[in-house]
Amino acid sequence: MTIFCCGDVMTGRGIDQILPHPSDPRIAEPHARTAEVYVRLAEDKNGPIRRPMDWGYIWGDALAELDWTAPATRIVNLETSVTARDTPAPGKQIHYRMNPKNVRCLTAAGIQCCTLANNHVRDWGVAGLIETLDTLHGAGVATAGAGPDAERASTPAVIAVGDGPRLLVFAFGVADSGIPAEWAAAEGRPGVNHLPDLSTESCDRAVAQIRRTARPGDIVFVALHWGANWGYEIAPEERGFARALIDRAGATVICGHSAHHSKGIEVYRDRPIFYGCGDFINDYEGITGYEQYRGDLALMYFVTLDRTAGTLLRLHITPFQRRRFRLNRATARDAHWLADTLSREGGLLNTRLELTPDGTLELRWR
Repeated sequence: MTIFCCGDVMTGRGIDQILPHPSDPRIAEPHARTAEVYVRLAEDKNGPIRRPMDWGYIWGDALAELDWTAPATRIVNLETSVTARDTPAPGKQIHYRMNPKNVRCLTAAGIQCCTLANNHVRDWGVAGLIETLDTLHGAGVATAGAGPDAERASTPAVIAVGDGPRLLVFAFGVADSGIPAEWAAAEGRPGVNHLPDLSTESCDRAVAQIRRTARPGDIVFVALHWGANWGYEIAPEERGFARALIDRAGATVICGHSAHHSKGIEVYRDRPIFYGCGDFINDYEGITGYEQYRGDLALMYFVTLDRTAGTLLRLHITPFQRRRFRLNRATARDAHWLADTLSREGGLLNTRLELTPDGTLELRWR
């Protein structure tokens, strides 16, 4: 069984503006009053972007890679509210919104599940979150990590994969990624599946949620939105938390995200842990700062598992670069940089990435 997963897919703001049904571009950020600013920054750096673009434009060369690899399922972390609401959540400086009529940009890539436990899904209030859920479900896209109450926010998406085992997708949002405490779903209150920290108590809660639904033989995919935006450091608490989900709850894949760049990978008990998958789609092109992390590079993770044991057989990674809000296959030079950088970061985790002749990356572990 091969699963496609990636980091944050941020289809709001500038991305939304180039799609067939752009939202009202007015925003209330400290340094910008219109989402058009982000389109202009990208155009100033890499050239004009024709508008409107078709639904599949933002995926670019990734669409051919999906067709060629043909994964059993496709999972992304959607870090955007999908709503036409006009009242932004108070107390935040950045608000992401995509017009619900643009949801076809997700179905164009065959996305089957969006994890939503992140710090932008409720940017347009409770009503915006409910509209996000309704829009995605109406488009046939499953969700995990947010809901109209705590019980449904913690309920996994259940994806049937042919005649194989069930695939359960759980999603947790940790406070240190910028998720306000008041966004936590509660009885009668819509919100996200929120963890205040990575303490023993939070781990107990996450383990209990997984055990409540998972059965022997299930493939358990856990999305964790955690940590700061920049930096390669992996905290001991993060390693301990991820490993505990494998040891105590039988997690099969741990998919972490929030940092705007990719981080080290660990294989623990033959189960992959992605501490940071990086952004996959965003409108940051042309924004300066932190260039040393190469946040313009994006990775597709293809995780091949043994259907019976749930253990990792192969991890194949395809690198891309975002230009003009489109994913383009990375150059050989950029692929080399990624292999060297992630092998350096993976050294402490007993993993390295090997560059293949076709410019993709293969994980090696011991």
